[in-house]
Amino acid sequence: MSTGDRLRKQIEFILEIDKLKQIFRQSRITDGTREENDAEHSWHLAMMAILLAEYANDSNINIQKVLKMILIHDIVEIDAGDTFIYDIEYNESKSQREQKAAKRIFGILPPDQEIEFRELWEEFEARNTSEAKFAAAMDRLQPSLLNFKTEGHTWKKFGIKYNRVLQKNEHINEGSQVLWGYFSELLNECLSKGYIIDDN
Repeated sequence: MSTGDRLRKQIEFILEIDKLKQIFRQSRITDGTREENDAEHSWHLAMMAILLAEYANDSNINIQKVLKMILIHDIVEIDAGDTFIYDIEYNESKSQREQKAAKRIFGILPPDQEIEFRELWEEFEARNTSEAKFAAAMDRLQPSLLNFKTEGHTWKKFGIKYNRVLQKNEHINEGSQVLWGYFSELLNECLSKGYIIDDN
């Protein structure tokens, strides 16, 4: 592949992923005025990973790899859409939709980068390495921080109760026991303030 062809493919991919700014999530930004988009979410996770890397369970974590995973992990949602973590029915087709999207979108890249991006995305989804576990912990912690700041907006909107939030976020502990402790305390504070409903 010539340098010109390679560059054209890379620029095409760069322009394609601008569509991530149009994919809106269920979490509201901290002032509560609107939902965040996927690009904002990915940027926020990247900043969190840089700041909180010292709390990773694995002290030798490769933070550059974590950042790559975080910036790549939601690109498939350009085609597949955002799958709300608490939507049981829509989650059933999540893997199929996202695999199809990954093939098309990462396929825009030059072959070596297509392989790299696809493997990083798959590693994030599998959560079987220290880097993937920490990246996934960021992905779980961030929406709860936004819910805290918006007084449980998304939890209230969909009637999501305490135990379900606790269960769906348990793998924060796989990436960081320290942040799992923080999350647990934060969720209890949300419960005491009425931001989330108790199961009883």
